[in-house]
Amino acid sequence: MYEYDEECLLTFLKNQGQLFDEPVAETQEEAEAFLEDCMAAIVDSLDEVKEFFENEGVDIDEMSLDELEEASEVFPLPNGQYLIVEG
Repeated sequence: MYEYDEECLLTFLKNQGQLFDEPVAETQEEAEAFLEDCMAAIVDSLDEVKEFFENEGVDIDEMSLDELEEASEVFPLPNGQYLIVEG
């Protein structure tokens, strides 16, 4: 289980439209509950993003690290980490 700090929650709230057509959360509390429910992951690097998707069985063989960073499920955090939310 991950701890979702304020920076992470605010980033998700601000950018959730990249993954969902309609907002799934409007407050930090709702965002935290949603991320916990879908078991969103926080990783430290793009290499770990790649490893996460490979472990999940997602076909990313043709994707560069830049393309992975731009995937709708990947939310770059201001501290250099990445939030991965599988919608």
